[in-house]
Amino acid sequence: MALAGFALYCGGIDGEPPGIHANRFANYIVEHEIASHNTALSFIQEMLALDFLRYLPIANDRRARPMQPTEEAAKQLALWLSIHLSVLDRLDGGKRNASFGKKPELIALMQPTISVGIIESDELRNPGETFDLFTWANSGGIIMDYLISRIGTINTTTKKAIIGPVAFTDICNRFLISRTNAKRLMNKAIKMQSVGWMGSPGRSQLWLSSAFVEEYCNYQAGKLAIIDAAWQNTLGTRPIRMPSAKQNFTSAAPSR
Repeated sequence: MALAGFALYCGGIDGEPPGIHANRFANYIVEHEIASHNTALSFIQEMLALDFLRYLPIANDRRARPMQPTEEAAKQLALWLSIHLSVLDRLDGGKRNASFGKKPELIALMQPTISVGIIESDELRNPGETFDLFTWANSGGIIMDYLISRIGTINTTTKKAIIGPVAFTDICNRFLISRTNAKRLMNKAIKMQSVGWMGSPGRSQLWLSSAFVEEYCNYQAGKLAIIDAAWQNTLGTRPIRMPSAKQNFTSAAPSR
């Protein structure tokens, strides 16, 4: 939903001029089957409460009160893009992230293309049952990233990657998730034969199935391909159609 919100603000990906308000955002989210209307509106309220969004001067229609990302939201999006550009650079020795550091304004051009690419990709929207399980659980996405980051090698015979001891206490403290929710998440993954402990649950070495790892890798590869294509289109010779109206990230408070 965050990617969709930025893309509406920067690029008007719904066919309207760039910008965002609550109902416009919710309608886009529902139309693309990302979440329910109520969930989308709740997300907007949470972003406002966390100071990732702020209202612009009140419009005539309060139902269409415009908003903009705050400085902190723009900073986090830039960090997200920088990390992915760095990964691409490590794969082929490129200098994308260094170039991005010199031209941070490129994010407003690239972001709508990246968001649309991800939102419209069936492979990225539905990468696999285990990936979906973690993604839709509270803190599940970052727990999944953490587990994958501990992989050394995969045993080709057992088709498992043993990642070492993983304790529930560590997961709970590291990712601010309750022990009940952590156990529920891991138990569901165990039933899917996607993860498992070599001995006592939460007190022994944990393994990940090769199928789970493949889901994760396929998702990341697809996402990186979309980001790289957006980079090449923005800086290369392949033009992409961008909205005529320009939107800028700003840390300045709106004029009164």
